[in-house]
Amino acid sequence: MEGITTFKSDYRPYEIVKQPRHVPEEYKPKQGKIDLGTTYKRDFNSYKVQPVAIVRPLERQQVKKGKLDTVPTYKDDYRAWDLHKSELYKPEQTYQPPTVKFGNSTTFQDDFVPQEIKPRQSRQSFKPSSVVKRSTAPFNGITSHHLDYIPHQLELKFERPKEVYKPTEQRFEDLTTHRYDFQGLIGETAKICRPVHTRVTQSARFEGSTEFRERFQPWEIPPPEVKKVPEYVPPTGSMLLNSTSHLDYVPYQAKRVVPIRPVSHRRSNNFPFLGKSTMKEDFPAWESCRQGLIKKQQIPNPSGKFDGLSTFRSHYVPHKLIPTESYKPLNIAFKSSVPFDDVTIYSVEYTPKKQEICPASYPSPPGYIFENKNSQGHKFFRKITPAVKAF
Repeated sequence: MEGITTFKSDYRPYEIVKQPRHVPEEYKPKQGKIDLGTTYKRDFNSYKVQPVAIVRPLERQQVKKGKLDTVPTYKDDYRAWDLHKSELYKPEQTYQPPTVKFGNSTTFQDDFVPQEIKPRQSRQSFKPSSVVKRSTAPFNGITSHHLDYIPHQLELKFERPKEVYKPTEQRFEDLTTHRYDFQGLIGETAKICRPVHTRVTQSARFEGSTEFRERFQPWEIPPPEVKKVPEYVPPTGSMLLNSTSHLDYVPYQAKRVVPIRPVSHRRSNNFPFLGKSTMKEDFPAWESCRQGLIKKQQIPNPSGKFDGLSTFRSHYVPHKLIPTESYKPLNIAFKSSVPFDDVTIYSVEYTPKKQEICPASYPSPPGYIFENKNSQGHKFFRKITPAVKAF
């Protein structure tokens, strides 16, 4: 087997050239002043904003008197129907595999003809040329739309007449169960369930017994046991102080190393040394004395008896307490003499409709007679027409 694949035979390595890197231009700030004016600053007009008043609903007190014994509209209007679960009418189909062996050929096997693969040349390019080929024939400007299009005359558009609004003649029942059952009676005010505050007076006697003192009695704690240290007994006999270093060491006679000092190039002169400098001449020594302790003046102790009168007691002027008046509104239902305008768009335009139930959900729908049943299991019913009496 040859180890040559189509990839190895067709692929030719190319020399990879590194793409040139784009060098960004140096940023140069523009000269001049920036115009910070915007359309918002030009068109916006400031308005004085006032706090929004909180609109709270009126407090309605819950009525506790009376017993509610009514039937809701759901129980009054709803009637339970005897419903049965509908059966599935899907025909039963059992799959049976064929017994004859499949020996036909596929469309791919019939149409596909194997061809010999020819290696493509590496330098051959199939890219179309970028040269524009101009036609020598003149341009007539005729298209299939101009030839096939037939103009038709448009028909007049039907204009639907505008319907005139007609309100319904039936009266809208605006009485709800809430307005029917609750008359807005005034109930009792809520009682405060706060416990009575008992103030502890100074004349009350303090009982010195607590739960901790009653339940937790002092127990006798035995002293901790002291661990006895055994008495030190020195070992008997003499101690051998010889070590391996002391036994194996051989002393050698060594000479002291003479220090090697550099040759001094100091000039020998017989002039006396002058121990003066600019520091000693400009900064002479001053006589300094140690500063004594600075003691603060002590306030003398009072000699008389303390009166117990403070500046607060002497300058305080007692005033009579004035209780703050409460502006809380009374807990009374507000009743207006103006009649309530209960006309709404819903009450004017709403037309009640009867809710019809699909008869197909019942096994035997009322008002229909069973006629026949097809092969798929679908039932057909016929509506009963009521008999009209002749006058």
